[in-house]
Amino acid sequence: MPAPINTFKTALKAGETLIGCWVGLADAYAAEIMTTAGFDWLLIDGEHAPNDLRSMVSQLQVIQPSNSHAVVRLPVGDTVKMKQILDGGAQTVLVPMIESADQARQIVRDTQYPPVGVRGVGASLARASRFGEISDYAKTADDQICLLLQVENRAGMAALDDILAIDEVDGVFIGPADLAADMGHIGNASHPDVKKAVEDCLTRIVASGKAAGILATDLNAAQRFIDLGATFVAVGIDVTLFAGAARDLAAKGAALKPTPV
Repeated sequence: MPAPINTFKTALKAGETLIGCWVGLADAYAAEIMTTAGFDWLLIDGEHAPNDLRSMVSQLQVIQPSNSHAVVRLPVGDTVKMKQILDGGAQTVLVPMIESADQARQIVRDTQYPPVGVRGVGASLARASRFGEISDYAKTADDQICLLLQVENRAGMAALDDILAIDEVDGVFIGPADLAADMGHIGNASHPDVKKAVEDCLTRIVASGKAAGILATDLNAAQRFIDLGATFVAVGIDVTLFAGAARDLAAKGAALKPTPV
């Protein structure tokens, strides 16, 4: 029995546009609620959310049976962390702060079994193989891993073409917030220079034949990026959706109070 087909990777290869949402509440119950919303993909954030390996695996467990595909963002490109999350059942991973082709090539090796890569061989212990039930997992897993790399500073932009030349990289995700900060415009991803850089990067990714991705909570911006060819686009963050709805409701509730005499 081979490793399960990665339908997210297949869809990206076919050029489909996939709409996603960030999952940063770091809780499986909250993640399960998000699976009912109808997003094509949900990103379990290990970089800026208070997740550890166990909490990310718990969220994988509730997302994977749903119609939303689970993407895991590691906190950093690291051989050990990659091994653990792949064994935990992730098939699609996003790695932040990629700044060179050499760094990208190492991450490719981290996702693949020897002799091609350096992923530790322990599939019989792993949730990814259904604890040994998928008998051919180690022989077939490499082809079903979808590797997404995040470019979000000037060093990454300078290395982008070299990163895009690596066959095993399935897509590149642009991070406007960090890019804006690195360009001297922290908190202002809408600055004309940042917008120009983002659109240039997306255009280059699309021209390379790779999938281009981005997070855009403004739907007009999201549409612009889709028009440029971005195919995996996140349009929201569960934390800000929850916080915004709670604050709005609290304000409306406060308005119901009688006016003090």
